[in-house]
Amino acid sequence: MTKTRLCIALLAPLLLALAPASAGAQAYPTRPVKLIMPYAPGGIIDFVGRKLAQYMAEELGQPVVAENRPGAGGMLGTDTVARSEPDGYTLLIMDPAIVINPSLQASVPYDLKQLTTVSIVTTSPEVLVVAPQLPVKTFDEFVSYGKANPGKLNFGSAGNGTTPHLAGELFKLRTGVDAIHVPYRGIGQAFPDLMTNKIQFAFSSIPGALSFTQDNQVRALATTGLKRSNVYPDVPTVDEAGLKGFTIDLWLGVFAPAGIPPAVLAKLNATINEKVLKNADFKTAVAKFGIEPHGTSLDDGAATLKSEFDLWKKVIVDAKIKGS
Repeated sequence: MTKTRLCIALLAPLLLALAPASAGAQAYPTRPVKLIMPYAPGGIIDFVGRKLAQYMAEELGQPVVAENRPGAGGMLGTDTVARSEPDGYTLLIMDPAIVINPSLQASVPYDLKQLTTVSIVTTSPEVLVVAPQLPVKTFDEFVSYGKANPGKLNFGSAGNGTTPHLAGELFKLRTGVDAIHVPYRGIGQAFPDLMTNKIQFAFSSIPGALSFTQDNQVRALATTGLKRSNVYPDVPTVDEAGLKGFTIDLWLGVFAPAGIPPAVLAKLNATINEKVLKNADFKTAVAKFGIEPHGTSLDDGAATLKSEFDLWKKVIVDAKIKGS
């Protein structure tokens, strides 16, 4: 047997083994893909999730169905995906609560090892909003009011363990304001109570708050980014308003069940990063709500999840925050 024929004979089994995976990735998807959004309608995940699904469907050639699955601060929807078949047909879009809950809650139904990061798709600040009945117009006035009324302020969030919850707890820790946490099944459900002064403040995603601040139904006092939001150019950052170092990034990531075929994972990562996030219409749509497309490699996405887990675990321990 010649050397050429020997090489072909040795490589043949390997090529045959790789062929099905390659063919599977090229064929994927052959049916609709489900994108689970683990909060109620009205917040940033609902907005970005639906936009992402729309443009992913155009690129993948199959419907991508965005489905709200709220409950337990995002844990129910996250657990649904963690336990799903790892075939690329059930995905999750989630915020930092995915790494907050394992450190905060006594019991979490999912394990982070059950999930793979496809890409960190967007970054965005939160906005501090207050009830219009409060006699405050600035961040400093609000802090002073809170200190003068200990235990009389209630703050809403999208649920226990969500980023708005932790933002409120960190605000309490840094300012000394005593306030009571009131969780909702999504930040959108908190606004009727905020407008009527049943709760007095909340840290919200910008998409969740924008319509209410535009109509002056609630008052925006500060945002949590390193720079002012293009949506609220006249609203200072918390850092700018005097609480130095108080910055919170409400990033969103797309996740898949662990064990997803590598070729399918790579196709999803490339489709999102190179097609969807660079689509001019997508970029314009999210920019209206102060959201910036991001996109990470598979390794960088995993590293981001690890660093965010460490960051929020330290906040939870230092602030002695308890879950539900």
